[in-house]
Amino acid sequence: MEKANLKYTVNDILTKLKNKANPDNLEGMARYGISTENRLGNSIPFLRELAKETGKNHELSLKLWEKGIDETKILASMIGEEDKLTEKQAEKWAAGFNSWDVCDQVCMNLFKKLPFVEKKIKEWSKREETFVKRAAFSLIACIAVYDKIKPDKEFLKFLPLIKRAASDERNYVKKAVSWALRNIGKRNKNLNKEAIKFAKELEKSNFKSAKWIARDTISDIQREKIKKK
Repeated sequence: MEKANLKYTVNDILTKLKNKANPDNLEGMARYGISTENRLGNSIPFLRELAKETGKNHELSLKLWEKGIDETKILASMIGEEDKLTEKQAEKWAAGFNSWDVCDQVCMNLFKKLPFVEKKIKEWSKREETFVKRAAFSLIACIAVYDKIKPDKEFLKFLPLIKRAASDERNYVKKAVSWALRNIGKRNKNLNKEAIKFAKELEKSNFKSAKWIARDTISDIQREKIKKK
């Protein structure tokens, strides 16, 4: 995203968000397990449009995050600058994840680009907080799509993290673990083979979550459409 000429303050942003707020969206979000406690009801396309108008602005992103509204958090990740976000700030943001969609949006929009992302993946994969732990595997899933040049061996290093987290029965964690493994398996023919082999071993686990992850992965990445791709 290029720098925009428009200069917005936090109050300008809040006014725009509130003017476009749609509380009717909240009921639908709740049905998908999205937290609606601190949310206005703005759509993601609108937030992307606003982010384009605003342009990259690290200082503004930090101020928006502090507002604690889910839309300002997501917008913050869209206009934040990966070369300016510190590890301390990333930790603070991760600790503020209160919904799976905020977690995934921040990972997709900003965290996947951080120079210390792999360090955070390893650290967060061991954390107990639901959405911090989810972030580790959301990031693996995002990187598997985003980083076109990372060698296969680097993705194989994530498999022990996936194996350890596969025993976590929490819905928001196990779905992210599955997402990570499936995206690794969709990357290329070699990783597809390795992911299927890994999933079949995982299926032998005594943990219900591990069995679910294995079946979810195999049914997805063994599809003919994926193999052709």
